[in-house]
Amino acid sequence: MTDSTIGPLLLVATDQGLVQVVFHADEKRVANSLDGLGRRLGAAGSPSCDHPVIAEAVRQLDAYFAGELRDFTLPLDWCLTSGFNRQVLRELVAHVSYGAVVGYQDLAIRVGEPGAARAVGVAMGANPLPVVVPCHRVVESDGGIGGFGGGLETKRSLLALEGVLPQPLF
Repeated sequence: MTDSTIGPLLLVATDQGLVQVVFHADEKRVANSLDGLGRRLGAAGSPSCDHPVIAEAVRQLDAYFAGELRDFTLPLDWCLTSGFNRQVLRELVAHVSYGAVVGYQDLAIRVGEPGAARAVGVAMGANPLPVVVPCHRVVESDGGIGGFGGGLETKRSLLALEGVLPQPLF
């Protein structure tokens, strides 16, 4: 776990890399997340909060929230996502840079599925690596902020940090 400007985050890694970031990591959410990961990954996946990748993730997240880091360079374990969702998330992390946004429809077009804007929204909601895989950068094509699994205030804060939105007044 680490504290951040958007609240406590649970960071979990496997031998392949960072596998999950969980917002609003209170005691109950941490227990539920780790239990679910343990069942999903089994002994072979061995999720850990003490993995060496975690220390580097904390360092990079601290730098990001301080406005000193724009690109994460962490090894990622993509095992919690597959198919279309993985394709969309990989496109997002590879081609939507800090301070930029993309519409759900535009992201669907980028992955060759122009009719799949709603499915892109589902993929964003299922993102196991928010912030590091920046689903907060996906917005509605008409300029609306869209949804966000970490809450709209968290999305606004992340977009403000990146200069997309003005800083909240309070």
